Parts: sequence; C-alpha cells; structure tokens
Amino acid sequence: MKNTIAVIKGDGIGPEIMDATLHVLDALGCGLEYEFVDAGLCALEAQGSLLPPETLDAISRHKVALKGPLTTPVGEGFSSINVELRKRFDLYANVRPAITFPGTKARYEDIDIITVRENTEGAYGAEGQVLSPDGQTAQSLIRVTRRGSERIVRYAFDLARSTGRKKVTVVHKANIMKTTSGLFLNVAREIAADYPEITCNEMIVDNTCMQLVMNPHQFDVIVTTNLFGDIISDLCAGLVGGLGLAPGANIGSDAAIFEAVHGSAPDIAGKGIANPCALLLGAGQMLDHLGLSGQAQRLRGAIRSVVEAKDRVTPDLGGTGSTRSFAEALAERVR
Repeated sequence: MKNTIAVIKGDGIGPEIMDATLHVLDALGCGLEYEFVDAGLCALEAQGSLLPPETLDAISRHKVALKGPLTTPVGEGFSSINVELRKRFDLYANVRPAITFPGTKARYEDIDIITVRENTEGAYGAEGQVLSPDGQTAQSLIRVTRRGSERIVRYAFDLARSTGRKKVTVVHKANIMKTTSGLFLNVAREIAADYPEITCNEMIVDNTCMQLVMNPHQFDVIVTTNLFGDIISDLCAGLVGGLGLAPGANIGSDAAIFEAVHGSAPDIAGKGIANPCALLLGAGQMLDHLGLSGQAQRLRGAIRSVVEAKDRVTPDLGGTGSTRSFAEALAERVR
C-alpha cells in the first residue's frame, strides 16, 4: 500500500537537502508518494502567507509531513512557524535521538540517547507576555498541566518499552519551581509505577547537563518539559557531532511532522555542500512511524557506512563531496 506524505522543502538549504533525502527514499523502495506544499519565506513570497491553508490541509489529510528548515521573518507573523505547527496539530511529543556515527566529530563513542520533550506548553506557551511601560520589567506565564505531563511521560515510557530500552530519566527543577516542575515530577512518578520493568530515575536539570557532558552513557531515554528539553536535546546533539546529525519528530494523536532541527543556513544555500544527514535521519523516524522499520534500519545503516568510509560526503564530515554525491552514495548502498 502506498503512503502519501506532505513534503515541505523549506527555505535556504531546505530544497537541496530535501531533494537528496527523497532521492534516497525512492532508492529504498518505500512506496511513498509526495504532495509538495510550501511554508516559510518561500510561501510568504509566493502566496503571501507563512503557512498557507493548502499546506495545513495537506498535513491534515495525509497525517504525516516531512519538513525542511524554515525561516520565520523577524518582526512579523508567528513567533515561530514550528511552534505554530505544533499548536495547530497538537504535536505534543518532540522526539530527538542522538546517535554516534563513526567518522564524525562526535565527542564520545556509542552514544544512543533519546530526548522526549513536551512540545505544546510550559515556557514556550507564550501566554501572559507583558513588558512594563518603562521597559524595565518583563514577565511571561509558564503553564504546565496534568494532562500535558501525563501524555508526554507516558509517551516516553511507551517508547522505552516498544524499543527495548531499560531506563527513563525524568528531568525537572522541582527543587525551585515547586508548582510547575513539581506537578510534572509528581505525575511522572505516578506514570512510572505502570512500567515496573523500566528503571525510572529523577534528575535536576542543571545536574543533568553536567552529567551528560561527564558521563553520557548513563542515559537512555530522557523525558522533560518544553524549555529543558529544547536545551538538553541540543546538548545531546553536540555530543554526537552537532545539529547536522540531529533529526526531530513532532508527534501528535492525529498528525506527525518529521524534520531536520537545524536552521536554513542561507549562507551556504545553493552551494551544494549542505549535509543532508539530519533530514535523512528524520525521514528514518518517519519510516518507523509508518511501520517501515526495515527500510528505516537500512537507511541508518547506509548513513553509518557512507559516513565512516567518507564516501562522497560533504565537507563538514571531512569529505570533498556535495549534497547530491552524498545522496548518490547512500542510494547505491540502500539499493
């Protein structure tokens, strides 16, 4: 059976890395069909909207989207297109794996950590933002709900169970933020009791960051609130070589959007040297979501092989290849 997905090529290097990714997906024989829609600057220029109705409709119909990096203009429109998409489709779970690939600038070997971040509330809710008339005081509301905490923690434990992982670390700041972070921690303790086969430990966020730098191998699955998860997931990306190797999945009950988490890199757009790995790894998450785990494993195996051999890889990975040559090397292996 064929699956149709919405494809948003994005801004800057987005079209280049998306074309490379689709080339590899086609070589995998996934049976995917694509509906191309726009968002970001290219959509604003062509249609006068950062998120045209046609794009939202395509995501609603297909339930799955693969998205390149987007640029949100400064001073107009949404505070973030990505945040707006998460709100529109209630994409409450942000799933960020950090995996070591040989041949990269990884700080450690054999890292395999998944950060599960609550994606729709907390500090990024943008509620109650107020700047005093004299410009001297700013405030914003942090809202954490029992429902939001329950579903993200349960998602993390279900993910651990389904993938054979043995430990979930609940990251919080309940020692200081006794209401918001305290509610999250208390709910997490309740949920953990339903998964006796999985070890649950609790860690304060600042200690978590230190421990990730000193001994990252102690972590398996991390679950936390929105702001902490944003910071921790980028820290984990730094352990394995940077955002060029960092995919992300935004999962809701009715839709899912998969992406590269890095920016649109306009300074190198059109030069053909952008590393497509982050989007390719996001596509691997998408294949798992679609029940195509065999193809996802082949894709990740091909990336490991090509990067380790430095076969036609981009300059940031120590090669002299291009975005296209990298994709061709991957396509040869997955075939």
